[in-house]
Amino acid sequence: MGLGGIVRRLLGGGGRTVHELAERLGLSPEELRAAHPTYTEFTIPKRTGGRRTICAPDGPTKALQRLILRRLLRRLRSHPAAMGFERGRSIVSNARPHAGRAVVLRMDVRDFFVSTTERRVRDYFRAVGWGREAAALLVRLCTQRNSLPQGAPTSPRLSNLVNYGLDARLCALADRHDAVYTRYADDMTFSFPSDDRTAVAQVIRATKAILRQHGYTLHQRRKLHIRRGHQQQLVTGLVVNESVALPRRTRRWLRAVEHRAAVGGRPTLSPAQLEGWRSLRSMIDAGAGAP
Repeated sequence: MGLGGIVRRLLGGGGRTVHELAERLGLSPEELRAAHPTYTEFTIPKRTGGRRTICAPDGPTKALQRLILRRLLRRLRSHPAAMGFERGRSIVSNARPHAGRAVVLRMDVRDFFVSTTERRVRDYFRAVGWGREAAALLVRLCTQRNSLPQGAPTSPRLSNLVNYGLDARLCALADRHDAVYTRYADDMTFSFPSDDRTAVAQVIRATKAILRQHGYTLHQRRKLHIRRGHQQQLVTGLVVNESVALPRRTRRWLRAVEHRAAVGGRPTLSPAQLEGWRSLRSMIDAGAGAP
């Protein structure tokens, strides 16, 4: 759809109806209109300090959101630079483009889900073809307190879809500086082929400005990392100095856990957790990008 068509759809009527939405979801319009999302809020500690608020939907809300995710959102296209919450993409595929680069720059978006507003979600649903009432209904089913609720099944996918334009702008910014850009949820990474300090500084300034225009702000200092080749370069927890690898400390710990399991000791991981770590290691070793 061209820009004119999007503007007309946002400003005027038209678009697919609630009846069409209900048909897509295998429900009746009455069932959709009667749905009232309910959440339980609690906090969990962040890995880097502080507390994170989780909005956990109740059973009926979660079931309806999973239906929306499966029948509507998964068919829509996110930007190729968005690596989190996407089929065929993973922390490995997020790290791989940055392997062997001279400088790796990592920046973190503050309150990513909370800052993705109801208005932007509504504008997105209107832009992809839903009429005013259908879009409003989808927004009511997928947002909480004017933003994406962290804990809803639909929020991760919607955060990528809504931010297609943001990712496109940041990719264009990276291209102008001969850099590479990827994003995994709120974690953005740029990498550069040479240690051009001017280019790095310009990318940081421009990224802040672009994020502000999309309603986001950066974490300052503590979560802005610039790593050069003589330092350990980490992207979503994986070392990328030469090729993608688990950190040495993690590799040693995993070998110790496997040894304890092999000799009949009590490992610190459950069998399922240990198999998950082995799968990650195999994915890295094989160069696979599957989640």
